[in-house]
Amino acid sequence: MSENSNQFLNALKEMQGVEVGDIVDVEVLDVEDGQLDVGVKDAGVEGVITHREFTADRGANLADLVKSGDTFKALVLRRAGGDKENGEFFFSVTRLKEREAFDKLQKDFEAGNAIDGTVTSAVRGGLLVNVGTRGFLPASLISNRYVSNLKPYIGKTMKLKITEIDATKNRLILSHKDLVEEEREEVFEKVASQLVVGDVIEGKISRLTNFGAFVDVGGVDGLVHISEISYKHVDKPSDVLEAGQDVKVKVIGIDNDRHRISLSIKQTEPSPFEQATTDLHEGDVFEGEVKSLTNFGAFVEVADGIQGLVHVSEISYKHVDKPSDVLKVGQTVKVKVLNIEPSERRISLSIKATDANAQSEAPRQHHQNRNNNAVASKYMSSDDNGFALGDIIGDQLKDR
Repeated sequence: MSENSNQFLNALKEMQGVEVGDIVDVEVLDVEDGQLDVGVKDAGVEGVITHREFTADRGANLADLVKSGDTFKALVLRRAGGDKENGEFFFSVTRLKEREAFDKLQKDFEAGNAIDGTVTSAVRGGLLVNVGTRGFLPASLISNRYVSNLKPYIGKTMKLKITEIDATKNRLILSHKDLVEEEREEVFEKVASQLVVGDVIEGKISRLTNFGAFVDVGGVDGLVHISEISYKHVDKPSDVLEAGQDVKVKVIGIDNDRHRISLSIKQTEPSPFEQATTDLHEGDVFEGEVKSLTNFGAFVEVADGIQGLVHVSEISYKHVDKPSDVLKVGQTVKVKVLNIEPSERRISLSIKATDANAQSEAPRQHHQNRNNNAVASKYMSSDDNGFALGDIIGDQLKDR
C-alpha cells in the first residue's frame, strides 16, 4: 500500500462521527448574507449556522462578528438533507449558550442564588430578560407594588430570583418581587426593633393612595390611614399631602407578623379637645349654645366642634322629666364646668350650679324635706294609712 493510501486511512481514523445533539468544534469557511458556512474539525463534515442561530441580535451584521478561519463550539441541531451519510448539518451557537446558561441557572435555582439580568423588551404581561438565555419576568413579580408602565424597565439591569425553570421546555420564570420582599423583611426587622408604639419620628411621604399615605421611616414604609391624617375630615390624602413631603408621625401600631407599621400624623398635634380645654378649668362659668337634647341631658358647645354634657340632674334644682321641657336647641345658657376628663374627652357641665339664688334655697328645701321624712318615719308604720296630727303636736310640745 502506498504512503498516500496510509495517510488517507489514518486521516479517516482520526475523523469523529457527528450526531444530532453533539457539541463540536467548527471553523468558519465562509461568511454569507444571513448565514455562516462552517466545517466540523476532524470530521470532514460541513454545515450551516443561520443568523438567528449565531446571535439573538437581529440587526447585527455577521461579517462584523466573525471572519473566515474563526473557530468556536456549536451544537449540532439536525441534518440538512435527510439521513444521507456525511450530509450537511445545521448548527447553533445561541442554543449551545442557552444550554450552558440553563445548566448554570439550574444550579443557581437549587442554591437560591440571585442573578443579574438585563431587560430586553416589554411584552404583554411582563418583561423579557437576558440572563444568558431568555427569561420572562411577569408584571406581577416586578415589584411588591402594582406596576402599570413597563417601558421604563427596558435596558435596565435587575437583580432577580428564579421561580421556575425547565430546560426541556425552554421555560424560565423570574422574579424581582421576591428579592424586594426579602430585603424589606430584613429592613423591617431592623427598623421595628428600634421603634416603640408612642414614638414620634420624622418621615418622608413615599406615595399616596385613596385610603392613606405611605411614609418612609428609615427604609420601611408605614401607613398613615386617611382617618389618621387630620382631625378634620379629609376626602383624599392628596388634598392635604404630597409625595416627597417631610412629615412628623407617631407610631400607633407595629405588626411583626405582617410586617406593617401604622402611623398617625394628627396624633402628633394637639387634638381639638386639647386645644379647647387648654384654658378651661373646673369651676369656670361661661355661656354656650345648646346643640342637641337627649333624654339624659343637653349638649352645650364649649368651643368650635367641642361639646360638654349637662346631665338632666344638673339642669335645675327643680325636678326635670325631660330636658326638652325646659331647654331648646339653639338656646344660649350659662354653664359651670364640673369636671374635665381628657382621657375620655369628656366635659361635664351644670346649669343649675350657676344660679346662686336657687343654690342658696336648695339646702333649706333639702333640710325641710329631710325633716318631713324624719317625721313621717317616726309616726307612720308600714301598715299605717296616716298619722294623728295631735300626736305630732303633742310630741313637739313635750320636746319644748
